[in-house]
Amino acid sequence: MHNPNTKFGQQIKKARKRLNLTIEALADNVGVSERYLYRIENEGKTPSFEVLYKLIRCLYIQPDLIFYPEKPAKESEIEDIVRMLYNCNERDLEIIKATVKAMNKTNKRKGKA
Repeated sequence: MHNPNTKFGQQIKKARKRLNLTIEALADNVGVSERYLYRIENEGKTPSFEVLYKLIRCLYIQPDLIFYPEKPAKESEIEDIVRMLYNCNERDLEIIKATVKAMNKTNKRKGKA
């Protein structure tokens, strides 16, 4: 019988690889052993809510991908960026805001906006 948690594990692995994270680095960030994370990704292990929460946040996963896997995902670059912004501190956000303003100003001068 197919384990429904296999799809969950595949989503975790896909997100980890998209961010170029090793299983060791992700396990360290989440606070679990590499073996435990391996079992989630490859053997259908169901994580605790605390670990699930950390995985979703560390990997910038839309919760709908986890809780409604049958729903078609509409990932966009903008949604990815917005999720990443939530993990930035105030200084980082100021730098990002200044960079985007400068890019927009440059684009307007070049007639791209």
